[in-house]
Amino acid sequence: MQVSVETTSGLERQMTITVPAERIDQDVNKQVMQQARTRRMDGFRPGKVPPKVIKRMYGDAIRYDVLNRVVQESFYKAVQQEELKPAGGPSIDLKNDKEGEDLQFVATFEVYPQIELADFSSAEISKQSAEIKDADLDQMIDTLRKQQSTWAVVERAAADGDRVKIDFEGFIDGEAFDGGKAEGHDLVLGSNSMIPGFESGLVGAKAGDEVELDVTFPEEYHAENLKGKPAKFKVKVQSVSASELPELNAEFFAKFGIEESELDGFRAEVRKNMERELKHSLKTKLKEQVFNKLVELNAIDVPAALVDDEIDNLRRQAVQQFGGPNSQIDPNTLPKEMFEEQAKRRVTVGLLVQEVVKANEIKVDDARVQETIAEMAETYQEPQQVIEWYNGNEQILNQIKNMVLEDQVVDQLVASAKVSETEVSYEEAIKPAQQAAETADAEAGE
Repeated sequence: MQVSVETTSGLERQMTITVPAERIDQDVNKQVMQQARTRRMDGFRPGKVPPKVIKRMYGDAIRYDVLNRVVQESFYKAVQQEELKPAGGPSIDLKNDKEGEDLQFVATFEVYPQIELADFSSAEISKQSAEIKDADLDQMIDTLRKQQSTWAVVERAAADGDRVKIDFEGFIDGEAFDGGKAEGHDLVLGSNSMIPGFESGLVGAKAGDEVELDVTFPEEYHAENLKGKPAKFKVKVQSVSASELPELNAEFFAKFGIEESELDGFRAEVRKNMERELKHSLKTKLKEQVFNKLVELNAIDVPAALVDDEIDNLRRQAVQQFGGPNSQIDPNTLPKEMFEEQAKRRVTVGLLVQEVVKANEIKVDDARVQETIAEMAETYQEPQQVIEWYNGNEQILNQIKNMVLEDQVVDQLVASAKVSETEVSYEEAIKPAQQAAETADAEAGE
């Protein structure tokens, strides 16, 4: 077998492979003899079919099967011989497959990039820390109460935070416009669900009042024909309702799966959940920051085949997330462009993490895997059953091992970086990294 390799562009390789005709003929003859012994044909006793009859009737099909097998075997043998690491399957172009002549084909494929990791000691990492204060706990419990609040009709003027039931119709230049009319619409004042000026204009209105509101549609409004247009809304208030918060009692606690009858016990359980959320959020933001630096310091080419595979994974995840496990949506109908950037980053991070693992000879810490499983099981009523289920499910267990391995990589990189500690509030700590950055940018621009 003769092999030659050419670098066409970046990670793409073209490998030309030539296989002697004798190899093909030997394999074809071997298959013909085997079928002559095993194939049943009318007019011949079992095992007595002449090979020339088999070759005449089935020779083309046999040769086709042999060529396919030889191409696959030759490709993988050539890859090992040339010490190449294909990223995805090859595209095969048969140059010569004539009987009696050497088989020649060209395999086009991508290889994994050669990675030389940059020194991570130059990376500057800001590590956040936070404490849960009593005020944070009080605010969380207030939020939980508001989630379970009910509405009661009141005989007074509407205030911010009240819910009003209204009929309304909108006009532009004295003419009603499509989509500008509703009856019996429930609106919470201060929710910012209507255009600016609409909700604030109803503060102070009572049931039975008829109010005219002069407002202007925002320039970035979704309806093209309404952008920036001044409008008049005629509104009739049917009723005003105030929010009533539930009592902090056992019935309320049970709605959150907490079997407590006393407030102190409920507060302790809520604090425990907040601590879990805080720990997860801080770890996630640190990991994201470290991986961003890792990508920034190591510009690498990524195989398109791996990116395409990751796009397919993201498509399937999107369908499951929005359509449920029984969704009939074909993932391939989702535009590739929606996921391309995210897929490329995931592949890049994955390749770099593998290189860090290899360079530092990092092994999965089994004790840490079990700690992680125990933490995840804490949120269930029967933690021990959940622990046993995780450990008995190989696929899920491998996912957790990969997650722990990533955490170990983060620890390794943080240990070599320039790290500064920043104390932040609980509210700031649990914000997603992107949202926190946007808030900081907005504050800086004020």
